[in-house]
Amino acid sequence: MIDRGSVLGILLGLTAIIGANYIEGGSSGSLFQLTAALIVFGGTLGATLLSFPLKDIVEAGKALKDVFFIKDTDPEPIINSIINYAYIARKNGMIALENELLTIEDTFLKKSLRLAIDGMNPKILRETMEQENITFEQNRKRIAKVYETAGGFAPTIGIIGAVMGLIQVMENLSDPSKLGAGIAVAFVATIYGVGSANLILLPISKRLLNKTNSDLLIREMMLEGVISIQLGINPHYIDEKLRVYTEEKRKYTE
Repeated sequence: MIDRGSVLGILLGLTAIIGANYIEGGSSGSLFQLTAALIVFGGTLGATLLSFPLKDIVEAGKALKDVFFIKDTDPEPIINSIINYAYIARKNGMIALENELLTIEDTFLKKSLRLAIDGMNPKILRETMEQENITFEQNRKRIAKVYETAGGFAPTIGIIGAVMGLIQVMENLSDPSKLGAGIAVAFVATIYGVGSANLILLPISKRLLNKTNSDLLIREMMLEGVISIQLGINPHYIDEKLRVYTEEKRKYTE
């Protein structure tokens, strides 16, 4: 399902710029300059490729689905499942949860529960899965950093495009017919650089970070639930404990 908020945000930003240009008497064609686009977008991509391994660039491209398509994890079904596991374990022991592993799709929850069933010490279990969360967070933040870095390069590349356009102007002062094209490239390149950074690249980076924080919160909730089951805590108290995470998660989804 498409995330209407993300799509609307980009469309609104671009429409505001194009609309303002039209209101001021400019034509839509004046904002579309192939030369400026090649300089800014090609230069930004090149600088970003130089800054990160190709694998990270590919992963950053794949991560766009998390920006424009809703795939947010609802904590409610997870909490209900964990409470169900708690009742089963309380009645028949942890070993009775082995059959439940076959129905769990989330790899983090499945691994946590499997280690608990295998009898891993709760403290070691927490340390093990928290380290996995750290690795998960680092990988996600590295992908978000790709867009943040590109957003830092784009305005500077835009300035380079502006300077190149002005050089073209200075070289053709004796030919007025060529001055307009050079000036257009100069100003449009700046718009492309600053606009792409602040309307697209940096917001995408922020969106990915928010998604990472939201996913981490769900993972922490899962881990807390599994360890609570392992410690034999009353399912009612487990439910109350996990509900706290739902309130925190709203900060990343509202």
